Amino acid sequence: MIEQPKGYQAFIPNPLPPVPAIDLTSNVRALLSQADHALGLLDGAALMLPSPELFVFMYIRKEAVLSSQIEGTQSSLQDVLAAEAKLFDPHTPSDVGEVVNYVRAMQHGLARLDQLPISVRLIREIHAELMRDVRGGNLTPGEFRRSQNWIGPAGCSIRNASFVPPPPHEMLQAMSELELFLNSPSSLPPLVQIAIAHVQFETIHPFLDGNGRVGRLLITFLLTSRGLLSQPVLYLSHHFKRHRSEYYEHLQAVRTRGDWEGWIEFFLQGVLEVSQEAAATAKAILAMREEYRSKIADTMGRGAGSAHRVMEKLFDQPIVSVATVREWLDITPAGANGVVNRLVAIGLLTEITGHARNRRFRFDPYLRLFEDGVGEQSNGG
Repeated sequence: MIEQPKGYQAFIPNPLPPVPAIDLTSNVRALLSQADHALGLLDGAALMLPSPELFVFMYIRKEAVLSSQIEGTQSSLQDVLAAEAKLFDPHTPSDVGEVVNYVRAMQHGLARLDQLPISVRLIREIHAELMRDVRGGNLTPGEFRRSQNWIGPAGCSIRNASFVPPPPHEMLQAMSELELFLNSPSSLPPLVQIAIAHVQFETIHPFLDGNGRVGRLLITFLLTSRGLLSQPVLYLSHHFKRHRSEYYEHLQAVRTRGDWEGWIEFFLQGVLEVSQEAAATAKAILAMREEYRSKIADTMGRGAGSAHRVMEKLFDQPIVSVATVREWLDITPAGANGVVNRLVAIGLLTEITGHARNRRFRFDPYLRLFEDGVGEQSNGG
């Protein structure tokens, strides 16, 4: 902690890699080996899916919901999917735009990785996408802060804050050093490098708002750019949300005690557990898809072709109306209503409004595979 001219103390992080070097104990090395193996199995399971890029759609949205919920949003996975499908619901939480922005920020960053290294420029672009037209959007989206910020209980002052990041001039230097670390050769194992980069970013806290979400997006970008995953199918925020207090305690322990090893163990344990869960989800998707393809073939006769087409499109848009299905199939309203009713009868679609008009349906067996642990709210659909 360094005393500042205005009488408060701020934390100035040392450049990476840490000195003294991180002690990769036998326990850390064992976890690292297990996490690497689990990531490899997850990547293989995702590639086995019929259209990996299509199924990535839901993995990204689960990560977006979980990461945003860590910051206090209330929107569920179903809320986000309905908003993206432009299906109006008066019960939708007002913060759904924040989660939709998270999805857009991730997609923007993944696309830009083909043109840019992970850099200060890319991080600022991601932040601009994340904060556009939502809560905190007045706090200079895409621009590093020019004033001091601090972290602590609501209403606390800078002098009794839990943590005070570096002042603006020190912050800019620290971000330049982080960029250099991310783009220089390293003897550190990639997962360890990613773990310590996340802590460093959160410690620098370069924006007035949105730092937690950008820092977690950074993990996804590093996993894909380092070749650890070919698709962004790891929703690591599930681990951080499930152990939220421990997550923040580990970040602070690095700052106050230099406990990098404790944080790295926590991070690797998360990679291991969530990789296994996500791989199991991929396998369950395959099994579910085959189950309903068989049900459609066995029960729908000549209408099976249309029903199969609807099911495949539902993987990309799991919340629909009868009008959506009519547009997909280019058939009459009565015909679309008939297809929807038959898909409801076999359990593939579930009506979620309880209304006779303006009904909406969800691809229930698919969404349920992703909703465990996402904190779904019951809001009347």
